[in-house]
Amino acid sequence: MDRRLLGAVGESMAAAAYRKRGYALLAANYRTRLGEVDLIAQKGGTLVFIEVKTRAGKQIARPMEFVTPAKQKRIILAAQAFLTAHPALVDSVIRFDVYEVWQEGDRCAERCIENAFGL
Repeated sequence: MDRRLLGAVGESMAAAAYRKRGYALLAANYRTRLGEVDLIAQKGGTLVFIEVKTRAGKQIARPMEFVTPAKQKRIILAAQAFLTAHPALVDSVIRFDVYEVWQEGDRCAERCIENAFGL
């Protein structure tokens, strides 16, 4: 599976997993000039900014390890921009998750890391 397709599959898998857990998806691929958030979901008073990381084949490092401090900063800046644009959500509990998807043979495996990083 090529990288672009695997990325799209990963985002689709993550969105489905969050919906199954009762979250409403508010945005996908939210972009600002400062950064991007792959998915934004809400359940009750909790707002979750989700970075989806996909990797193909055997890797030395887990997908989460590619969410560097610099990447985290860009996600946080994009989250702040989203909150500025949606002031009704400012009082929400904020969480940053990383959703890992990696290829294992002919199938994809997945794992959700809640509170993967913070402000």
